[in-house]
Amino acid sequence: MLTSVQKEILQNLINLYQTSEGKSIKGEDIAEVMNRNPGTIRNQMQSLRSLSLVKGVPGPRGGYKPTIEAYHSLNIPVTDNLSKVSIYKDDKKLDDLSVAKIEFTSVPHPGECEAVIKILGSIKDLNLGDTVRIGPTPVNNLGVIGKIVGRDDIDNIILLDTTTIRSIPKKTVKDVASLDLIYLNPNFVLKDAAAILSENSIDGAPVIEDNKVLGMLTLTDLAKALADGEEGLKVNQIMSQNISIVNEDMKLANAIDLMYKQKIGRLVIQDEEEKPIGIITRSDLIKSISNFEKFPLESKE
Repeated sequence: MLTSVQKEILQNLINLYQTSEGKSIKGEDIAEVMNRNPGTIRNQMQSLRSLSLVKGVPGPRGGYKPTIEAYHSLNIPVTDNLSKVSIYKDDKKLDDLSVAKIEFTSVPHPGECEAVIKILGSIKDLNLGDTVRIGPTPVNNLGVIGKIVGRDDIDNIILLDTTTIRSIPKKTVKDVASLDLIYLNPNFVLKDAAAILSENSIDGAPVIEDNKVLGMLTLTDLAKALADGEEGLKVNQIMSQNISIVNEDMKLANAIDLMYKQKIGRLVIQDEEEKPIGIITRSDLIKSISNFEKFPLESKE
């Protein structure tokens, strides 16, 4: 059985190794993080090597690397970089941290549920009272929001009082999008464009010519142009070119991430022949996801 010091050393070795791109970790680096004497770390490393939890790498660029047994001993899944689960604080992604494991104390009442979160990386900047967002996870698209009510620095665990638990359906954008595509001609005058949006009760539409998407026009764009006395302009003169075109097989989780990162409210969907066939909006995504209202999808329409 590992001592608390050995567990802390092993945890910090794994934390540093996760961000080292496969490079070995020097004992001095672990000592600095733990604020301990490097000699103490070296002595403990000998014991950890004898337990097959650490392997030494000789040479000037040498150091230590955790073994698979090390991950198992700390109950950490062995995953690659592509499957890391992100964690956000104050709506900002914490690049040096990832979530290794999520366990719930109970799930019948999500609003009263607590979640035990195993973290890879230093948790020193995660404080009691902080609200964090986790996920989505790669397998079941699970996401969690909660307030930190406990922290274990040795085992690198935070305890969340959850406010939201949700799972994004494993659907594609085509499954929930509007495939009755309404679009605008770039040479329409603004009055005609406004009439089309009004008749179809929509807030915006893509601008398309010869099956090529040129931009997006929204009611906000129209209102601004009219307020500036520019009612004589054409659609292509005021349309926004901040638009994303996605394939019909894109997963909803990826669409949410793309909208959030690019601060847009709509995605144009194209088929295998790169022909625009539909549009998906923030409202479409929110309606398709249970309990997703508290997850940020704000954009500039």
